Amino acid sequence: MIRAVLFDLDGVVRHFHHDPDLEARHGLPDGTILRIAFAAPLIEAVTTGALTREEWITRVGEAAGSPTAAREWGRTPFAADPDVLALVDELRSHGIICAILTNGTDTIADELEVSGIGAHFDRVFNSAEIGHAKPDVRAFRHVVDDLVLVPEEIFFLDDSEGKLSGAREVGMYTHHFSGVAGLRTALAAAGVMVPR
Repeated sequence: MIRAVLFDLDGVVRHFHHDPDLEARHGLPDGTILRIAFAAPLIEAVTTGALTREEWITRVGEAAGSPTAAREWGRTPFAADPDVLALVDELRSHGIICAILTNGTDTIADELEVSGIGAHFDRVFNSAEIGHAKPDVRAFRHVVDDLVLVPEEIFFLDDSEGKLSGAREVGMYTHHFSGVAGLRTALAAAGVMVPR
């Protein structure tokens, strides 16, 4: 029986509103900042707590040759997906634990508190605090131990299929998220029936 649903954060619960003209305004080729920010070893360092978010953005700016562009990118606004949060609230009202597991930075706790997203969840697991990032099985084992559940009682979803492997290895149910309708279907198939 599923007792907990574990959500990825970015691309599932919240979405960033990127400015398509940001790099052009700073004389950078399109895609420069994302290519640098999410490449090894920088992304591993920031998501496992070896670098702070501030240090990460500074290094991205240095590598791109435009600290100003990186800082502007670092202020990209985000918004929660209201349909996902509505489903989270429904699940919790039926006694299902809802948690987040994110490959995040040291500022995640503040971001979720200020935005109000955190209030919808029972727990938030952040790779920068755990020291291991998805799909590392150690990140998923940390969640299992903290929730005092067995893996088969946890349903994990992520919009990146590559992040699911660690969850599968420890024995969790997994779902490649592409929308709330598909998630509801997958939850029902796993025995979690939530009225619309």
